[in-house]
Amino acid sequence: MTCYDRRDLGLLLLRLGTGGVLAAHGAQKLLGWFGGAGLEGTGRFMESVGYRPGRASAMAAGLAEAGGGLLLALGLATPAAGAAAAGAMAGAAALHAPNGFFAQEGGYEYAASLGLTAAGLSVAGPGRLSLDHALGHAVDRGWMVPAAFATTAAATAAVLGARVRHLRRQKEGLQEPLFEE
Repeated sequence: MTCYDRRDLGLLLLRLGTGGVLAAHGAQKLLGWFGGAGLEGTGRFMESVGYRPGRASAMAAGLAEAGGGLLLALGLATPAAGAAAAGAMAGAAALHAPNGFFAQEGGYEYAASLGLTAAGLSVAGPGRLSLDHALGHAVDRGWMVPAAFATTAAATAAVLGARVRHLRRQKEGLQEPLFEE
């Protein structure tokens, strides 16, 4: 007989809550559920804020959020799921950072909270009330945590770097010439 403790229950609650929110957030992007814009609308928005190409960016963000969230909720492939969700939330936080910290001002508070919780779950592990535990941790090995975060960090840095370069070029194109001819 397996005995579950407070830690297992706490991790289950964190996984279900955070994973459920992330999955719903991703479903807005991918499927247009819960008042979302779907891939087309989200793709246009992503393009307008510098994530190019917009539709591919919407797909990647939606899959990282919905897929990572669903896997976190289930406690399956927890290192990869948490890292993917954290990477998506880093992209969202970068978008909201110019508005300050608090969400009521359009800031990055919400994205940072979701991302840090997903990252924390990835590191802490899913607990015994999870599919990872039921499957003998086949896709939840210790070495997978740094590998998942290294991969996600590299991909996130590349995407954010490309966005910054695009926005810089766009801003330079809008500047008026210094001298009239």
